[in-house]
Amino acid sequence: MELSLTQFLTIDGVYQAPGGPEEDTSDGFTHGGWSVPYGDEDFGVFMDSVFDRVDAFLLGRRTYDIFAGYWPKVDDPDNPVATKLNDLPKYVATGTLTEADWAGTELLRGDIVAEVTALKARPGRELQMHGSGALAQTLLAAGLIDTMNLLTFPVVLGTGKKLFTDTVRPTGFTLTESRTTSTGVLIASYRADGAPKYGDYSTE
Repeated sequence: MELSLTQFLTIDGVYQAPGGPEEDTSDGFTHGGWSVPYGDEDFGVFMDSVFDRVDAFLLGRRTYDIFAGYWPKVDDPDNPVATKLNDLPKYVATGTLTEADWAGTELLRGDIVAEVTALKARPGRELQMHGSGALAQTLLAAGLIDTMNLLTFPVVLGTGKKLFTDTVRPTGFTLTESRTTSTGVLIASYRADGAPKYGDYSTE
């Protein structure tokens, strides 16, 4: 399976608490819910297309807790997000969670790089990460993320957790698709393309 990351970001790169005021208030973050005003039909169509490619999910502990508190209660058989999340395998990277009631959940408590490498070796289409910023940073540093869907919302917050830090492995990416929603969310999909290539304008 390929490992894909779908992440909501502000223009200044913040991923913290896009879905609600109380989602993640750590470090005194007061801007939770910043993505909600920009949801529209275009956004929904794109997210449905992402979930159409999934065969399993990989989630960090915080994202898992948020999802597990909501999606098991959604039993609409025509909801493409709920049906995939409720029916497909879910792997959770955690050092603290000891049990999980959500059907199809397996806890990963060992070396996460080794665990994810083994999951990627299994047959299938996409092993999808949604949110899970801290876990994404670890896997970006290990070079394990194959594709990224970055949804950049037209807002700057100034504070909050950033996805790309100095721990990320230098990597070149190829833009495979881009679109803009009616509310101004820029959706860009990228595929990892090895080490960055460098040049020097002064020699041209």
